[in-house]
Order: sequence, then C-alpha cells, then structure tokens
Amino acid sequence: MKKIALVTDSTVDFTEDLVKQCDAHIIPLKVLFGDQEYLDGEISSEEFYRRLQIEKELPKTSQPSPEQFSNLYDKLLEEYHEVISIHISSELSGTLNSARLAAERLKDKIHLIDTKTISMGVGMMMIEASNYIKEGLEAAHILEKMDKLRSNVETVFTLNTLEYLQKGGRIGKVQGIMGQFFNIKPIIRVGDDGIYHTLAKARSQEKALDKMVESFKELAKGRKCIRFGVAHGAALEAGLYLKEALENTFEMPSTIFTQVGPVIGVHTGPGTIGVAVQYE
Repeated sequence: MKKIALVTDSTVDFTEDLVKQCDAHIIPLKVLFGDQEYLDGEISSEEFYRRLQIEKELPKTSQPSPEQFSNLYDKLLEEYHEVISIHISSELSGTLNSARLAAERLKDKIHLIDTKTISMGVGMMMIEASNYIKEGLEAAHILEKMDKLRSNVETVFTLNTLEYLQKGGRIGKVQGIMGQFFNIKPIIRVGDDGIYHTLAKARSQEKALDKMVESFKELAKGRKCIRFGVAHGAALEAGLYLKEALENTFEMPSTIFTQVGPVIGVHTGPGTIGVAVQYE
C-alpha cells in the first residue's frame, strides 16, 4: 500500500497539470443556477462567467456532504495507509466541517487541515504537502510543517465590485461598500483568522494591481518568495499584467496561472484578480 493520500476540494483552483503533479484527489463543491446543479468542474470557468453575466438570479454554492467525503476516504484507504485532507478556510465554507464529520469514525487515518485561506493559497499548501509526501515524511511531521507554513502563505485579491461578496454573505471585515459607486477597487487580504479584510483601495483596476505588487513587498517582511500563483475571473489581460509585474518583482516565474473557478467566482464575480505567495 502507498503511504499517504492527499485530498483537497475544488476551490483550490488547480490546473490539470498540478492535480497530476501533486497526485491530488479533489472533492467538488457544487454550483447552482436556479434548479440546475453542477459539480465544480462540470461547468467550465468560461461558461460559468458567461452565464453569470446574463442570469437574473445570482447562483449559489453548496459544500460536499459528509457522505461524499466518507466515500472518498473509504476508497482511498483501500490503497493508502492515511489521508491528509487540506481545505478552504472553515470561516468561508462548511466544507471542512463535512470532512470532519466523515473523519470521525476514521480518526487515526484522516488528518484535516484548515488552511484559513482560499483558492491558490490552498494550492500553495497542497504543493508543499505533496513535496513532503514524496520525501517520505510521516503524517505527524507533515502536519507540524503545514501548521508553520500557514503563516507564510499570503492571499490577496482585488474585485471589480463588492456586490458578489455582499450578496453571497462572505463580506467578512471588508469595508467601503459604497466604493463600488465611485469605481473604487478594494484590495482584500485573507487574514490569519481565515476571513476577508480590506488591505487597500484604488481608483482603477490598474492602480489596484500596482498596489497589490507593493502590498506583497510589504507583506514579505524580509522573507523570500518561494513560489506564487495568479488567478483571474474572466480578466485575462489584467491577470497577465499582474503576473508579469510579480515575476519581475520576485525575479522568478509564476507557479500557477489560471482562472478563478466557478465556486469562488460566485462570491467574487468577473474582473477578480487574485494572488497567493508562499514565503520562506
């Protein structure tokens, strides 16, 4: 039998290459357009953002059930000794709670990690966990390292509008709701508490992207960037602009460049640009 399986949820926004590279097992969340239900991945990001622009009613998301987690864990434990299950912040989704309920009868076999972050922030932790598994580390040692890693992963994003965060109930401690009427773009950081906080504001998307670069320099606090990723929600040109700016800043290529998937996109909307940086 193999030693440790690695599980995450579809909010990780991994490319297919990274899924293979990390040997990741991904449990999907759901997107609901009215009475139409899609597993994350059944609807492409392109189709999702197209429908988001034309649908009258904002779509909703749904977390995996404990039964879905149980089925996946049981299947994996036929092949692996243990499972490390790494998930979106418990403050932003009930996904981890479903995993916890499923893991109760398998306490010694399933190890849960609350990343306190989203999207590529989860991705940074997945990549690192995958590397530790390949190095042959024991699960207990990996969990110790992941606990320390959490404080060295910074996730920051900017939005075209706060409408989607507000309607989706994920507003956290983000201030300046009226800013959307004055074309002010909020720059939001996922805090150590796993919720959203206003980091800065800008009067245009381009200025917001430049402020994000400056913010990551400040967040470094003498630390060295190990890897970073950029994701965009139907905003390819802006995403490429930020990717190039950060590659010049960090003097290294990005590890991930992708689209924000449907589940995160429900709450952030089109025009979102996000970055996760892992510091040493």
